[in-house]
Order: sequence, then C-alpha cells, then structure tokens
Amino acid sequence: MRSLALLFVLSLSLFAVPVSAQTLSDLYQVREPVENQQPETRTAALNRALDTLVVRLTGDPEALKNPALAEVRQDPQQLILQFAYEGDALLVDFDPITTDRTLRQAGLTLWGANRPAILAWWLNESSEGAQLVGDGPGDDASTLRAAAQHRGLPVRLPLADLNEQLIATPDNLTASQPDALRPASERYAADALLAVKASEADGQWQAQWRLWLGDSREQGTAQGANAAALADAVWLAVSQRLAPRFVAAPGAAQGLTLEVQGATLSRYAELQQLLEPFGAHLQRAEGDRLVYRVNAAPETLRAQLALARLQEVPASEALDATLPPADGTAPTPTPGPQLVPREDVLRFRW
Repeated sequence: MRSLALLFVLSLSLFAVPVSAQTLSDLYQVREPVENQQPETRTAALNRALDTLVVRLTGDPEALKNPALAEVRQDPQQLILQFAYEGDALLVDFDPITTDRTLRQAGLTLWGANRPAILAWWLNESSEGAQLVGDGPGDDASTLRAAAQHRGLPVRLPLADLNEQLIATPDNLTASQPDALRPASERYAADALLAVKASEADGQWQAQWRLWLGDSREQGTAQGANAAALADAVWLAVSQRLAPRFVAAPGAAQGLTLEVQGATLSRYAELQQLLEPFGAHLQRAEGDRLVYRVNAAPETLRAQLALARLQEVPASEALDATLPPADGTAPTPTPGPQLVPREDVLRFRW
C-alpha cells in the first residue's frame, strides 16, 4: 500500500514541478526563412522544415535518404498541426505523436526532448576587433540562439562581463583542454562546454570549435557565407557529434530493468522526462527506490541518465535478489543473499 501511495503522490508531482532546463519545449517547431508568401515558396519551406525536423530528431542527415520517408517528404502537411508567417519566416508546428510514429515506422531511432544544455563560449573576430558573445538581447546572441534552436540544442551564453572577456582569448578557446574556461563555466550549470573562435575574412566566416561533454571531446571547423550561416553550420556539426551518445543504433535497444535510488518528488518528474524515449514502465516504487522496465541500448541509457547527474551503482554493491527476473517469473529461492551481476539490470542513484 505504501508503494501505491507513493506512486500516486509522485504522479501528482508531475503537474507541480517545473520542467527541466534541458527539456526542449519547441522541439517540434521549425522556423524556415521565406522570400515571399507565394504557394510554391510555402511548399518548398514546408519541405525544408520537415527535413530540418528529421535531422533534429535523429541527429543524422542520412535519415533523409530513407526510402520509407519518401511519401511523407513529398506531402509533409500530414504531419503538420499548423503553420503561420512571422516576418520573413514560416513557423511550422509538427504533431509530435504522428511525427514520432512515422519516423519509428521507417525504422529510425529518435533523440528525445531532454538534451544536454551547452554553454557556448563564442568569440567573433572581425576587422572591428574581437567580441565575446554574451547573454543579452544583441544581434549576435539572437543569431546563436536561433541557430541552436533550429538544430534542436539547448544553449546558454555567458554574461560576458569583464572577467569573462579576459578569459575568452583565442588561445584559451582553441586549447586542447578547457582548463581556463572551466572555473568560469561552473556557475552556469551546463552539461557541455562549447568553445568557438569565429573570424571574418573577405566577406566569409569560418570557425574552429571544440566541444566537451563529460570525458569526451569533439572538435571541428565550419564555414558560412555570413554569421548566421556559420552559426547554423557549427550547431549542426555539434548535433551530429552529440546524437550518437543519445540515439541508439537500429537494433541496439534491448529490454532492461532500471533501478534508481534516492528519488524525490522533483527527481521523479525529471526521471519521467529523461526516460520517455525508452518507453519506460514503472514497475515498483518502494521508499525512495524506483524500478522501471525500459527498452534501450545500455550506453545510450547511461548517457541520458548522466544528464540528471545520476551515478551508476557498482555491481559489487547491488543484490540482484531484490529484482525479479526479466521474464517476470518468480525468483528462485537461494540460501542467502548472493551478488550475481546481470547484464539486463542497471542501477543508478542520486
């Protein structure tokens, strides 16, 4: 009875707890620039919007070549809830349920709405000098935010106060390790750190970028005809590097039992959002311990849970006798507690 009572209380908490900062509420909204409002222009923009969304949800531009998507790419309006013109852009809202179902039926695996928040240290160098892009209403900040939203990534910008401007030097932004940036980055509580040195020459923009998430590092270069095109190119590249950590390869998912210790009301709500892409089913709630059944690749699930600062419990500390077998049958009685590692069971704690 206590487990049922706890589950009821936790379920109610979903309506009272703020959405996590890494949850994208506009994941299925796409803004595409248009030159006019002619029907043929609108049709082309709707097609581009669907292509943008497919790459945003899969992290893979090759997904656009999937033959199972040919029909819907010719008529994207079957996935669209509404669209409207806003200035020189067409704002398109796709139906999340229909879109997800269509992509999954095409054999694609999807990246959920919970994504790592990225702190972007972005330095623009031009003939007028170097300027760190800071969090504010300026054009440069708006350009970066719009490009990040277009590629489905949560972005945070530093305040760019005097101390941060002194830290964000070209040498520090292109260093192999972000040692100089880390202390100043801590107050922004981001999951990943992006360092970009962008420069303009002869009317063209180019950039070197480095990305750190946990123990992993990615880097690359990008080009663009203008600042907006460069920003889009950088965020697209970052999305493609991040997606494999959070999107399981086709056929890699398996049935897993997930045990999470240290649950509270707010943590339960956050966990529900994190586990949504894995079809999670809550099996038991006992005190601060939750047991789920999920369908996921183990490494993909580990990467997703890391966003909530969850730590994996070593197998040596866990008693498998507390969990039912994966097939749902009753556990075989044993003379006493035994440490028996099981590949289909993952345990985490806050």
